Amino acid sequence: MATIKDSADKELKRMEPVFDKLKVRGGEEYYKFAETYFKDGKYFFEKEKYLEAFEAAVIAWAYIDFGLKLKWFEVPKELKKIFTAP
Repeated sequence: MATIKDSADKELKRMEPVFDKLKVRGGEEYYKFAETYFKDGKYFFEKEKYLEAFEAAVIAWAYIDFGLKLKWFEVPKELKKIFTAP
């Protein structure tokens, strides 16, 4: 059974390549929200606040998913599988 620490680590690692490879085509404010939540997630993880780290990573994911649906953001094909946006 996965712990909240394991889940937070998994989500942060899953999102790391997204922020490395994402292209912003619009919605810069939403990108900044996503980026800030992602950075907060890494900070919380370092401080051993694993629930907060997990929550921040999931919120960052949601902002990116939203931006992809609106075509504000673009990610490489191999990363599209982690989002609900087509």
